[in-house]
Amino acid sequence: MSLHPADMQSKTPTHVAVIMDGNGRWATKRGLPRTAGHKQGSEAARRTVKAASDLGIRYLTLFGFSSENWSRPEGEIKELMHLLRYYLRAETADMHKNNIRMRVIGDRSAFASDIVELIDNAEALTSNNTGLTVIIALNYGGRHDILQAARKAALQHPHANEAEFAMHFETNLMTAGIPDPDLLIRTSGEQRISNFLLWQCAYAEFVFSDILWPDFGREELEKALVAYAGRDRRFGAVRTREG
Repeated sequence: MSLHPADMQSKTPTHVAVIMDGNGRWATKRGLPRTAGHKQGSEAARRTVKAASDLGIRYLTLFGFSSENWSRPEGEIKELMHLLRYYLRAETADMHKNNIRMRVIGDRSAFASDIVELIDNAEALTSNNTGLTVIIALNYGGRHDILQAARKAALQHPHANEAEFAMHFETNLMTAGIPDPDLLIRTSGEQRISNFLLWQCAYAEFVFSDILWPDFGREELEKALVAYAGRDRRFGAVRTREG
């Protein structure tokens, strides 16, 4: 399906979330260590951030490291932490130069102090930027996000009615102040949500790509946007037109 550029612009999603999957398989197919796939995956993240900014997307959430990823081999975890440090150091200044805001969601307590400092510095430096907001999910799990938000809301507002509690609950989610994703993309051919933004993706459109994440870039993002633009989003309502 192809759409006129004007139609594409009018139907560009405000918020795109991406499950970046397939780094290990990309490396294995080439006889390389899994760490090589993660390195190429960071390059794909850089390309995708630029493409999202160019295409007028306002929010881009990248699932960088889930709370379940700590179970991977120790050597792979060390390399992932090395790449995370490198990415935060290398990309923060470039994002700031391009008016991009960086925000990190997830439990930071498990990370080394220097990584937490890099995250804090990146968020502070870019906090007043007005272009694309890049949200990186690190040590993030959707179930944990829901539980911690519900716990905080119950403690803060024990006598709230249902409507009030729902409002307070959402202000305690890690994504507070960020609109829910309109479009969720997952690469590598897998078709599951993997504990990612469970509450927030209640009405997101899903696009599953067979492309392994290290090969992802502007072309694949544009394909996903075309698919999204062709969807009839009803948010539970009855279809209002034939088609």
